[in-house]
Amino acid sequence: MAAHAERGMSAPPEVVFNTATDPDRAAAWLPEPLRQDGGRRPELVSGKKMCARWCSDSAPGWSAEIRVEAVDAGGAQVRLDLAGADADGLAEQTLANLAREVADNLTAG
Repeated sequence: MAAHAERGMSAPPEVVFNTATDPDRAAAWLPEPLRQDGGRRPELVSGKKMCARWCSDSAPGWSAEIRVEAVDAGGAQVRLDLAGADADGLAEQTLANLAREVADNLTAG
């Protein structure tokens, strides 16, 4: 089953992407099946700027792909494609979790 979600974030796209791809922050926003492999770094998608993909060895069928783009207002637009047995309904919550991590990252630095 696949789910998709999009969300705007009021942070620079580089901050959003770096937060999303930081293995130390993965447990705070990725769904459990994608965290089981130790929060390893995602695969960067070649040919696409600020696009990364996670796949799970321990939970076959689970994957996530995130694309971050700059928006005119100075923030970022984030699209998440999530696939897995119970992925339906998790995409929006997953992006909300990422938004909290981005906000924490901005206030910490």
